[in-house]
Amino acid sequence: MSEVNKPAFAPGNSLEKLCSPAIWAEGPVWLPHKNALVFSDVKGNRMFRWSASEGVSLFRASSNFANGNALDTEGRIVSCEHGRRGISRTEHDGEVTLLVERVDGKRFNSPNDVVVRSDGTLWFTDPPYGIINDEEGYKSESQVIGCYVYCFDPRDGTLSIATSDVQRPNGLAFSPDESLLYVADMSIVDFPTLGRRELRVFPVEGNKLGAGKFFAQVSPGIPDGFCIDSHGNIFCSCEDGVIIFDPQGNQTGKIPVPERVSNCTLGGAEGNELYITATTSLYRIRLASA
Repeated sequence: MSEVNKPAFAPGNSLEKLCSPAIWAEGPVWLPHKNALVFSDVKGNRMFRWSASEGVSLFRASSNFANGNALDTEGRIVSCEHGRRGISRTEHDGEVTLLVERVDGKRFNSPNDVVVRSDGTLWFTDPPYGIINDEEGYKSESQVIGCYVYCFDPRDGTLSIATSDVQRPNGLAFSPDESLLYVADMSIVDFPTLGRRELRVFPVEGNKLGAGKFFAQVSPGIPDGFCIDSHGNIFCSCEDGVIIFDPQGNQTGKIPVPERVSNCTLGGAEGNELYITATTSLYRIRLASA
């Protein structure tokens, strides 16, 4: 990896705690038209909004245990809801529309994280963590055989299983050119002897994924949510911070965080601010470029 592509931090900058209103903070999404960020408090069943000018405020008092969030191509928030076991969209007038909740007539487990491709398709993961107890959703039996990565096209309602080659899929993100999809597998939590704590990478083939392969091991803890900058550098959550990998899977740095990290996203006016959700709090650190 060339020096010019290595992520660097703005001179004199350090990690800032912006607010700490959550039980389990997750799903940060930057709203460029609002110069603000929205994030979920999964276990608190609510969502918060933060901006530099106004600080933190309640965005949604009852979120159906929303977890991961993303912006669609029209600037609307798309959310993974554990409570309704589906994917919702917040319209520009504030109305919340449930887009998809079933595959072949069966309810999803509990959609966890979502990304939007430039063609408008929604790609999301569906592990069982929102149905194993009542802390992050409603305890229920699984209706599907496994935990998959899905591709949903809201234009015509088509839904495809993109891949089944991840035991417990969680965070996911496209490479800058969208030719690859990276997926976190945290199956070590459920299968201590045979499970994974790794990022996997798949070639994108239409609305499906080709054969996946190992990309990088994540430790300590597990890989949860992550994001990718314009150079292909990956910023991945772990137990004690954010690990930075280059596009070849080499670890090039780490941002220590004093709480367990769940997710992160890039935002700010120039797109070079890394926003990190970690347990109860939202943090920020400025990069020299994105």
